[in-house]
Amino acid sequence: MDGIINVLKPPGMTSFDVVGFLRRILKTAKIGHTGTLDPAAAGVLPVCVGKATKAIEYMMDKNKVYRAEMVLGIDTDTQDGLGEVLNKRPVNVSKDQIISVVEAFVGKQQQIPPMYSAIKGNGQKLYELARKGITVERKPRDIEIYSIKVIEVFNDNRVLFEVSCSKGTYIRTLCSDIGQSLGTGAYMSFLVRVEAGNYNISNSLTLEEIVQYLEKDELKEHISSIDEVFCELNYEILDDYQEKKLLNGCVLELENKNYIDGETIRVYNKKKLFISLGKITSKNGKALLKSKKCF
Repeated sequence: MDGIINVLKPPGMTSFDVVGFLRRILKTAKIGHTGTLDPAAAGVLPVCVGKATKAIEYMMDKNKVYRAEMVLGIDTDTQDGLGEVLNKRPVNVSKDQIISVVEAFVGKQQQIPPMYSAIKGNGQKLYELARKGITVERKPRDIEIYSIKVIEVFNDNRVLFEVSCSKGTYIRTLCSDIGQSLGTGAYMSFLVRVEAGNYNISNSLTLEEIVQYLEKDELKEHISSIDEVFCELNYEILDDYQEKKLLNGCVLELENKNYIDGETIRVYNKKKLFISLGKITSKNGKALLKSKKCF
């Protein structure tokens, strides 16, 4: 079985737990997810199976969209509702002020990862150090918020919003940073990932549905093909001779000269089976193709 399962991760399970569960029921060792979700969070978790695991490195870079809720007036040590309360402050801000501050976070910026995260510091995962009461200095990371929209501001200081962002963005930290900018403090109370790259929550599968489809021998019908990950790329179809040369490491000269130097494209054989990602180089007005990653 080769392809990507668009899993709807339930709250209460780690991303590793989801992969472990699927590894057992699918009876395969070649499996992995494409971006960690916090245990308390739910939402889209694309899981690659078989040959599709080769695509994980490309999927990690895809943009994400989240629906989140934050509570103003309270700071916690984990920046979410599972941690200990560090501080409580009055909330004397208007809806317009909240919207203005939230929207000001759009753009490129640096974000300091939370202590309660799987990033390593001093050779240990930060959350392991945090549980021992140890705090270490963390290097800011470059992230980008592409868009952020306040959906509703509730009377009990809860703010529901949706955010589109780059990889590596911690929504918990975003909530905390917004709270600091408002002067109220804030923690994330709720998080759902609604999109991860090309995968949307509208056609994601619960673990129960995956088990049911597997028992009915229908799961393959609900697994996306590997090349869907790269659907935005141009493609080339090779004949048998070209396919053999490419997969043996040779460089091919293509008739299509409209490719851009350095461009990555999808490569198919004459049966229209996805076989490789290829890299285009231009030389003396010719478009040359070399395999970048075989599938």
